[in-house]
Amino acid sequence: MNSVTEYLTFNVPSRRGFVNITSQVEEIVQKSGVKELHMNQ
Repeated sequence: MNSVTEYLTFNVPSRRGFVNITSQVEEIVQKSGVKELHMNQ
C-alpha cells in the first residue's frame, strides 16, 4: 500500500476564504503513484 503526505499552505485576502485545491491534489496524487484515495475529514 502506497501513502503520501503533503502539506499545502494558502494565503487568503481575508480571515475566511475559499480556495480550490483540486488541481494541487490531482498533481500530488499523480506524482505519488497512489492508486486509491482515502481522505480523512
